[in-house]
Amino acid sequence: MLDIKFIRQNIDLVRKSIRAKGEKADVDHLFEVDEKRKEILYEFEQKRAFQNKISKEIAKLKREKKNVETKIKDMKQLAQEIKKIEHRVSQIEAEFKTLLLTIPNVLDQSVPIGNTDADNKFIREFGDRNDLPFVPLTHIELADALDLIDFQRAAKITGSGFISFRGLGAGLERALINFMIDYHIQHHNYIEIFPPFIVNRNTMTGTGQLPKLENDMYKIEQDDYFLIPTAEVPLTNLHQNEILYEDDLPIKYVAYTPCFRREAGSYGKETKGLQRIHQFNKVELVQFVHPDKSAQVLENLLNEAEEILQALKLPYRIIELCSVNLSFASAKTYDLEVWTKGMQKYLEVSSCSNFQDFQARRANIRFRSNDDKKVHYLHTLNASGVATPRTMIAILENYQTKDGNIIIPEVLRPYMNGRKML
Repeated sequence: MLDIKFIRQNIDLVRKSIRAKGEKADVDHLFEVDEKRKEILYEFEQKRAFQNKISKEIAKLKREKKNVETKIKDMKQLAQEIKKIEHRVSQIEAEFKTLLLTIPNVLDQSVPIGNTDADNKFIREFGDRNDLPFVPLTHIELADALDLIDFQRAAKITGSGFISFRGLGAGLERALINFMIDYHIQHHNYIEIFPPFIVNRNTMTGTGQLPKLENDMYKIEQDDYFLIPTAEVPLTNLHQNEILYEDDLPIKYVAYTPCFRREAGSYGKETKGLQRIHQFNKVELVQFVHPDKSAQVLENLLNEAEEILQALKLPYRIIELCSVNLSFASAKTYDLEVWTKGMQKYLEVSSCSNFQDFQARRANIRFRSNDDKKVHYLHTLNASGVATPRTMIAILENYQTKDGNIIIPEVLRPYMNGRKML
């Protein structure tokens, strides 16, 4: 969430960011409601001040043994007026907050402006993209032949867009998750969290999924709860409404969770196999940092996510997302895309984002500065470290052999009882 003062003082930047992200937020209406809000609040404060004055007059008259009936009558009438204004204040505050929540985060000045994927900026690439010396199979064909994933029965027990790993496929998925968790803890000193997979509306609002993306979420209507779309949501909100100390920063959390996304509006887009499913596994990295350090921390997060793909020896590239591809809450985002030798295409496996103080304001997460001793909003960042479905696609397709087997990446073998082959 942006501060209303920031919006007024940086209106050109805010309008530019709204246009560049393809959002439809109405800043002019926000300003109109804010002015009305100020007028009502001023009226309320004047009435309260007058109420306090009359209260003092009544107390004085009572001490002087004088008649206070007229004053008490005036007080009752004033109290009724104040009650009505309080209701108006409540309504206008709710409208103001609702409108403020529709304003997206502003762009970092380094973000390329663009309207299509072609406007994303290539950063670098890693690994061998050379074709295999035989006609490769897709991950769907490999998973079916080796009995690694049961697409049909998963669809039967839930519906399309859900999968069930089985046998060595389940073992490989679990190995991948455990490897990534261990790596981030051992190499980068993350604290592991195992959070709830269900969160409330306030928590979803804190990270920016609501109100914009409610139709993409799986909702538990009876309780107004949501299945998490990513571990970013519970991890970031662990510190909602808290004031941390500067010496506590940075705070670095890693978590494995399943992720649940309805993918509303994505019908027909990459729906075969593991490319786009409604429930998938992901290891997430979240950091809470000093505002002066978030730009560098984003680069560090990107490197940490990269290291997973390098350890797995998977070819990938990094792109910086152009403005229209940024999420509502992001100020700047890098994507890691892994190359799949069966499908012959890049697939995104990680997004690394700097939200600056946008989420911290929504979730009210602050820190007390060592310098001025004042309380300030910190910066939040997150990265997939990484998501498993498309990483699994890359492992199956890039590590396949001519006879249809799969070589298990070396770093995963200790988690597979030393097995070298599926």
